[in-house]
Amino acid sequence: MRMLCPVIRALVLFLVLSDFATASAAAQTRCGGSFGQFVKGLKKEAVARGHDPAVVDRFFHAVAHDPKVIRADRAQGVFRKSFIDFARSVISRNRMINGRANARKYARVFDRIEREFGVSRGVLLAFWALETDYGKVQGSFNTLNALVTLAHDCRRPHLFRPQIFAALKLYERSDFDPVRTRGAWAGEIGMVQMLPGDILESGVDGDGDGHIRLKTSPPDALMSGANMLRSLGWRPGEPWLQEIVVPHDLDWSRTGLGHKLSVRQWVAMGVRPRTGRFLGRGNSKASVLLPMGRKGPAFLAYPNFDVYFEWNRSFVYVMTAAYFATRLEGAPVFDPGNPDPGLSVQQMKLLQKKLAARGHDVGRIDGILGAKTRAAVQKEQTRLGLPADAWPTRELLRAL
Repeated sequence: MRMLCPVIRALVLFLVLSDFATASAAAQTRCGGSFGQFVKGLKKEAVARGHDPAVVDRFFHAVAHDPKVIRADRAQGVFRKSFIDFARSVISRNRMINGRANARKYARVFDRIEREFGVSRGVLLAFWALETDYGKVQGSFNTLNALVTLAHDCRRPHLFRPQIFAALKLYERSDFDPVRTRGAWAGEIGMVQMLPGDILESGVDGDGDGHIRLKTSPPDALMSGANMLRSLGWRPGEPWLQEIVVPHDLDWSRTGLGHKLSVRQWVAMGVRPRTGRFLGRGNSKASVLLPMGRKGPAFLAYPNFDVYFEWNRSFVYVMTAAYFATRLEGAPVFDPGNPDPGLSVQQMKLLQKKLAARGHDVGRIDGILGAKTRAAVQKEQTRLGLPADAWPTRELLRAL
């Protein structure tokens, strides 16, 4: 389920795993062209990085191009669902029951995680559920084939090339098998689906057996996930998301990820928790998020919410994972409200084309309502005098 981390993380990892002496060698292994020649270039590059030639030969011996990986990369239609539809489809009664059971079963592990990393158990349980259904569905793609196939493909080679050399380092530690290691189509491994570079940087031997086994050891997987979140900027012991009630006359142009006010300021504007009290302090910065517009569910997102985007770039996935975590810690089912009907995939693509023609950066024209498209929608709504809640409607499409 997990999509790719931001480009900047891949570039930083590239620098961590490389040195300046190999920069020219790296530049020689270009994407595209003959797959066999591409692999030969990777092997030459690996040797230039200081790896033993015999080890490199064994590592790449059986690597093969996997066309199923490319098809999976091009077909991420699940993220075209709205927040309500996606959340209802993945947060099942069974996942709630199993989440609570796992919270009890691994209580000592979660206690340790909260002490050492400050990451709440609901956060990791939600990732564990959404990524692999608590370890049951970890993916069947050969990881090395997936990484090399995606690095060879010229759409996003900079994201995958560093992961190949990270996997090679794990292989040298006996923590990666180039033939048997399997996972998601994009190269993630284990119960919480971490890329080889993330395992290299943040992997934790949680069960003390001397190895990091994210596929078979829940303590290893959960502690590694927590360590990665901490390295991405997670604030220990702080909240991430809370359902709220917003007044009908709120200044909608101040909502969204790009706008942060203190809790105290939101209170002054009439925002209140749906249940209980605010989780953040009065001076805590937070954003009001309306995943389906001003008539749908509403949430207050605290700074830790931003860290979710380092794990996954889909707005709908992030909203769902963060909300699911609150449910696993006792929050009620969200109030769906009565949102205006959304756009079809074709209408969304047309909207994105119109927004792009007006100079907005919406990323790919893919029919997915991501963060960039939401920001562009809000700007156009403001310009046109419409309620600027970042929820695209037929009215907006007609006005454009």
